[in-house]
Amino acid sequence: MSESQSRYSIVERLTQKKLDIISQKLELEEDSRRKHQESEQLKKDLADWENDIQKDTERTRRLKQREIERAEIASENVKQRKTAKENALNEKIKAIELALERIEEISKTSPTIQQ
Repeated sequence: MSESQSRYSIVERLTQKKLDIISQKLELEEDSRRKHQESEQLKKDLADWENDIQKDTERTRRLKQREIERAEIASENVKQRKTAKENALNEKIKAIELALERIEEISKTSPTIQQ
């Protein structure tokens, strides 16, 4: 009887050892699967991040282009106003110079009365 209990005990221990090994294999498989999923998720996160950065860059580029266009329009408007103002001021200068010339001519031809 002792011999059969001993064999039974050996079979029981070996069976338990086998179950432990199978459990370890399953844990390894689960760990491997989890790490693979984590790796895939990180790749997806990176791709999403790169896509977001690209969209942000494109959006920023469009905003900067609009800003440049507005600045160019404003610059052109200022140039046009400057030219118009300069022309008006030049006309005033010409009018004053003409008036001064007439006064000078009048002064030359008319006698000045001194007291």
